[in-house]
Amino acid sequence: MKIWFLTGSQHLYGKEILEKVAIQVKEIIDYLNNSKKLELEIVNKGIVTTTEEIFEKMKEANYNSECIGVITWMHTFSPSKMWINGLKEIQKPLLHFHTQYNAEIPLIDIDMNYMNLNQAAHGDREHGFIFTDMKIKRKVIHGYWKDEQTLERINKWITLCKGIDFSKKLKICRFGDNMRDVAVTEGNKVNAQIKFGWSINTWPIGDLVKYINNINDKEIEEKIKEYNNRYTILSNNIDSIKYQAKLNIAIERFLKDKNFKAFTNTFEDLHGMEQLPGLATQNLMYDGIGFGAEGDWKTSAIVAILKYMGKDKGKTTFMEDYTYNMNNESSVLGAHMLEVCPSIAENKPKIEVHHLGIGGKNDPARLVFEGKTGKALQVSLIELEGRYRMIVNICEAIKPIGKMPNLPVAHVMWKPEPSLEIASEAWIIAGGAHHTAMTYDVDIEILEDFADYFDIEFIKIDKNTNLSTLKRDLELNNLLFKLKL
Repeated sequence: MKIWFLTGSQHLYGKEILEKVAIQVKEIIDYLNNSKKLELEIVNKGIVTTTEEIFEKMKEANYNSECIGVITWMHTFSPSKMWINGLKEIQKPLLHFHTQYNAEIPLIDIDMNYMNLNQAAHGDREHGFIFTDMKIKRKVIHGYWKDEQTLERINKWITLCKGIDFSKKLKICRFGDNMRDVAVTEGNKVNAQIKFGWSINTWPIGDLVKYINNINDKEIEEKIKEYNNRYTILSNNIDSIKYQAKLNIAIERFLKDKNFKAFTNTFEDLHGMEQLPGLATQNLMYDGIGFGAEGDWKTSAIVAILKYMGKDKGKTTFMEDYTYNMNNESSVLGAHMLEVCPSIAENKPKIEVHHLGIGGKNDPARLVFEGKTGKALQVSLIELEGRYRMIVNICEAIKPIGKMPNLPVAHVMWKPEPSLEIASEAWIIAGGAHHTAMTYDVDIEILEDFADYFDIEFIKIDKNTNLSTLKRDLELNNLLFKLKL
């Protein structure tokens, strides 16, 4: 995957100026690529000076599978009418980079030749106007091209491009339906594909059971070796662990055969299976697969996208708010019956086997651990009357306030911003789900830009959240999105 860089100019100032522009653009792009701060290579696609050139470059970007985003910069003054036809065509994410070649004004040497060459200060404003007039979604970054902060922000946008590209190709497998009578995990799968590109389809458990029954002992032993390398086995019930390995291999093979990057299941539909996938699901998430329990395909998709955007398959997991500590140490205890990803474990996870009082199957093996400490995000995507709202709460994952020897599941404790009381009320008022994707390594700016690109509502709950302001904003957003629909 690559990012294309287009530089805007015109012929008004002569050939010599354009030659200097080309030299400076090459220097900038070489610096960006050599900085080692960017995930992907920036490709210099030259200087565009006519309507025809711009149109052809944008059309080419659309059909080039390697190109997942386009950076535009107006080094000099590039009249924005030239860009209209090209911008009408472009379907890739756009970054409007507002920079200039020199960091400072050369007070002694500045003359009109310098002024003619360095015109981004007003060239980019002309460019910005046409974006706004045409209502085109784009990211705008102002900053000097050698500054660390500028490079960090460009890389966040590149991460976003990867997530958008992944989203548009994402296929989600639903083993069975969602948990009966649950509202928030339901949704219009056709609308989701129109909006985000997700292909979401149900496959009967019987088809998966065929895969399960075809797994041999040698394959299971190889998977057990992997478990031994990754985790500490603290159970003598090796049969349960072997069955989870069998499920792990079968689900992984099923998903790979059909190019799925995320899946759901439900404890209400396990016909032909001996256990609910616990350790199997956790290990699949560790390998980068998205997951949502009880048929929650929206959370499954978000987990998959966040993992893809994160480093080394992402410190991201499926999560659920379970219970609160409502005293001076107000905090949330998050967990699930079985399925929390070990990518967020503070220490080496342990494989244990315990009874599961739901689903009516044999005791499943699962990973037990405490979650990492540090800044994290709780992310929920909900559907409201045909539109989508992403709700994100900034939190501080903390060391558990004490031991919980009778809770044999992976768990995390966190303090939400601005406080448990305000965050909980804000979350409920906004309609946030009980399932979330919890991530430690995807920046909230990336999520806000993701929502902006797909034109969905974004609600941030942080230290500045005020409930009265939030209620007003939600009402205004309801009116705005109804007009859009």
